[in-house]
Amino acid sequence: MKILEFSRVTPSLNSPNASAELSLPLAFSDVFWLKFHPVERLFFYRLNGLTLSRFNSEILPKLKQSLSLTLLHFLPLAGNLKWPSNSPKPIISYTPSDGVPLTVAESDADFNLLSSNGVYEAVELHPLAPELITSDDSASTIALQITLFPNTGFCVGIAAHHAVLDGKTTTIFIKSWAYICKQGNPENSSLPPELTPVLDRSVLRDPGGVDMIYLKTWLDSMGSDSDTDKKSLKILPSKGEAESLVRATVEITREDLKKLREMVLSKLPDTGKDLHLSTFVLTLAYIATCMVRSRGGNGDRDVCCGFTIDCRPLLNPPVPENYFGNCNTITGELAKARDFLDENGFVFGVQKVSDLVKQVREKGVLEGIETKLSLLLNVAGGYAEKSLQLITVAGSPGFGVYGSDFGWGKPVKVVIVSIDKHEAISLAESRDGSRGVEVGLAMSKPETEKFSSLFLADVEK
Repeated sequence: MKILEFSRVTPSLNSPNASAELSLPLAFSDVFWLKFHPVERLFFYRLNGLTLSRFNSEILPKLKQSLSLTLLHFLPLAGNLKWPSNSPKPIISYTPSDGVPLTVAESDADFNLLSSNGVYEAVELHPLAPELITSDDSASTIALQITLFPNTGFCVGIAAHHAVLDGKTTTIFIKSWAYICKQGNPENSSLPPELTPVLDRSVLRDPGGVDMIYLKTWLDSMGSDSDTDKKSLKILPSKGEAESLVRATVEITREDLKKLREMVLSKLPDTGKDLHLSTFVLTLAYIATCMVRSRGGNGDRDVCCGFTIDCRPLLNPPVPENYFGNCNTITGELAKARDFLDENGFVFGVQKVSDLVKQVREKGVLEGIETKLSLLLNVAGGYAEKSLQLITVAGSPGFGVYGSDFGWGKPVKVVIVSIDKHEAISLAESRDGSRGVEVGLAMSKPETEKFSSLFLADVEK
């Protein structure tokens, strides 16, 4: 990896919008994610025969100019997370001198391998993901990196602060950037309604001081008597075991999903019809079952299967789909490994995930919202002590990440790098538009090999 340039891209200075300061308070659902590791995504674009000369004269200038124009619609992303001494909680602050940190690099890594479904070491992706700059008193909202792969293409990497953006907002930003770039970077560039971010915080109502409950939970978890130390904006350190992991991608097709649904109904002829047998439920239950079986071992170990929930359409009144921020909460449940190791493990997994989805729909996303952060930190503590197997989800097939076309075609691969920081899987829609699901994995090599031998073996019989 060769670093070619580091700069800060500011919103287009030709616009009066860029000259005004902006301050956004964190909503309760932002504060929930305050200290968690940023989400890192990579978008690989193939351009055979791409030279350094063409990259510098065409690709990079267009990407930079369109980024500058896009930031006019996403001014908070050009700013920083701050915690003023007179503010009870952090804020997102933008001033006209702010900009997005952008790294430009050149890599001699194997583009074809990293953008494939093949197996490779997880750390091979790390140089392509930008580092989010954080300190005690300030944190970047995002960081970007554009990496040239000579003769094969380029990669766009983003690290997004969890307390500023969720997966939906990150995807809207990337798609907006791609949209303006593909349009040829008109100075008066407007965005279609579905990509225009809603910055109005009043559309998301705090159910009753939940933001300060979460903030107290974070401050208490810092374990310091100093208010200054507690108010640090540094993120939690990651688990740091990526060096021992490998990456792989598997795909579950529409036909596979049909067979999985039939498997459940054949095992539960009387009660199966009451289950929520969506693509998400079937995918998570099946992948989780394969992961637990791939690890094998002690059937008494705890397994926690959890996922995030987009609260936007589930609140009353609903929050706009293009609301800017993190509007996610979490749900999950503990089980024993033996429940998945049993021959009916997949059906057990479907029942558990289905119940979680149905509970959210019946009781609402605000049920027990006050204690969710403390519960999650307890689970994270058990994971750090290696007393449980944690299976969580990043991304969603509903984001449509393969629609991010900057003008040189849609990405050949989209990867979430940060799943190797904890035992997560990533989900995306199938690139070919066939309505299947692409699943990203980061596991040890022995577990990956075992997973490969198990995956869809029972479905293809």
